[in-house]
Amino acid sequence: MLPAALAVALSPFPLIAIVLILSGAQGRRNGLLFATGWIFGLTVSATLVSLLFGGADDPDSTSSAIADWGRVLAGGALIGLGARRWWKRPRAGERAEPPRWMASLDDATAGRALLLGALLSGANPKNLILTASAATSIVEAGAHDVGLIVAVAVFVLIASCTVIGAVGVQLVGGARAASFLGGVKRFMVDNSTVITVIVLLLLGASVLGDGLSGLGR
Repeated sequence: MLPAALAVALSPFPLIAIVLILSGAQGRRNGLLFATGWIFGLTVSATLVSLLFGGADDPDSTSSAIADWGRVLAGGALIGLGARRWWKRPRAGERAEPPRWMASLDDATAGRALLLGALLSGANPKNLILTASAATSIVEAGAHDVGLIVAVAVFVLIASCTVIGAVGVQLVGGARAASFLGGVKRFMVDNSTVITVIVLLLLGASVLGDGLSGLGR
């Protein structure tokens, strides 16, 4: 589950979003709410997938076969998304337009910050695919009861480390943190296409390979 968790953590848009929220008038409050929503969304999606494929630890079960076919489709989708993102990348001299939902993050309300965190982690298609792949791997490894809870918690913690880290830096660092986080945001904005494409292609190949390997058992 580690590659999927790291891919979620390194997604550019959530990092840009949390930096914009932290720079707002109610940055500390909204940053904590965004991180809470982010953790909640990941936890819910990972838990639901774990329950849905609870029998996937038996390689001869229907759940296992569905999980493997799901990986094949998901891996292909990630590779397709990566290729599409690269094809539509800004050309030389062009600047990528930020998503509309980023426009008002610096003055977001508490409810908007909480909801946005949950949606970006739990309802984002790319994150859903990665979370589903990680949760299925946990189940196939034979994790049950306490072991399942711990494994899901570890996945959520790793996948949330950058968002939690940004909030922590802001809470501890004050004015110096604002300069550092601003540099992180600029780097992510300037290199978001390359980062996203690399993550999608590498994870897509990994997920696709796991699915084909499972079908070949």
